[in-house]
Amino acid sequence: MTISKGMIAMKSRKVSGIVMILFMFCAVIGCTKPVSTEDADADSKVQLTIWYYNRSIDDELLARVQEQFPHVRLKTQKIDSATYKTKLQTTLIAKNGAPDIVAMNDWVSEFLPYHDEFVNLLDLEGEKIKDQYLDWKWNQALTPDKKHLIALPMDIGPTVLFYREDLFKEAGLPTDPADVSAHLSTWDDYIKAGEQMKVKTGVYMFDTINRVFTQLTSQRKDIFFNKSDQFIGDGPSIKEDWEYGVEIHKKGLSANLENGPEWSAGMNNGKVASFVGASWEKLILQDAAPDTAGKWRVARGPGGGGNNGGSFIGVLKSSNHPKEAYEVIKWLMNPENQLQSYLKMDLFPSTPSIYDQPEMIEEESFFGGQKTVEVFSEAAQDVPVAYYGPEHSTARAAFDEQLLVIARQNKDPGKAWKDALEKIKRELSH
Repeated sequence: MTISKGMIAMKSRKVSGIVMILFMFCAVIGCTKPVSTEDADADSKVQLTIWYYNRSIDDELLARVQEQFPHVRLKTQKIDSATYKTKLQTTLIAKNGAPDIVAMNDWVSEFLPYHDEFVNLLDLEGEKIKDQYLDWKWNQALTPDKKHLIALPMDIGPTVLFYREDLFKEAGLPTDPADVSAHLSTWDDYIKAGEQMKVKTGVYMFDTINRVFTQLTSQRKDIFFNKSDQFIGDGPSIKEDWEYGVEIHKKGLSANLENGPEWSAGMNNGKVASFVGASWEKLILQDAAPDTAGKWRVARGPGGGGNNGGSFIGVLKSSNHPKEAYEVIKWLMNPENQLQSYLKMDLFPSTPSIYDQPEMIEEESFFGGQKTVEVFSEAAQDVPVAYYGPEHSTARAAFDEQLLVIARQNKDPGKAWKDALEKIKRELSH
């Protein structure tokens, strides 16, 4: 059989067409290159992204998610804490570029108005693990109607009285932690002891009056707003807390130290005999005042329990895998992992079942061999269940600003109180 040039051309066109069809088919299904087992495995995993900030979650704990959940690939994004809240707010408003999981600081109440942007963890049977956590902490991420939980508790910041045992002894005050707790059980007792300290030693009992105001307000069930988000910070309760700070200022019992190098120097050189601070301030104090090692102790703070700081973790509704994301955060914040986070990062657990674990209750040389966790854990379980509201930070900042002016410029307290209220009401009206 004779094969003509026309027949060859025809066959050539047919082959080219088949090749083209095969090429287009492969382009669609992705067979233009061999697919490795690793790539196929990655594509089959549930992809989750988490946003968090420095010292909020242990990086090694996040790395263990892959081991605990083989079907999950977790992408971590650590964001600067200075810009974190603004970035999260902007993302929720824009409804674009949101992660699956988000960590939140103690400003979690500011995100309650955005609760529709979060997965309601009560819908995922979050109520079943409620008993693992402290009530007051759990409630901070709960909407006022108690129908929407936007996050699970992470760490907390229970507050106690840090005091110099040697200076208390020199002033003729009790030095044993239990005795100090009993002797300074009220704020009036504490101020009276501050006067005695100043007379006997010339040392200040308080570092700032702002810290006093912060602690006093954290001991209340009703702070700046009620559950209808009406401002109540102009009432007698907050005014009483304000007056305690003013009294300390007028009596010259506060060193008025500014945060940073000035505060560190004041602690290290013995300018201040005590302060009411949170559990996370232990490490700050040790770094700031190395020359005072062994001289500090902790006791229950005057007026009862309080809290300063602590974090939360939630799932955004924009996530394509809300159930898997919830399982991840539930595991991350279980009691065992919170214990490990405390041991490694000093993040005080919100899970009281582990407070009596031997790993937590250890003698600490900086605090003269005292087992400080015993005091912190007792304080943690004595914090009132309080409502903060989305504008809590607005009110706090205005009061703090005016207290600072009183302390540093001796502004008339009555005028300062009035100016704080006017600023708050002006900002709330926007």
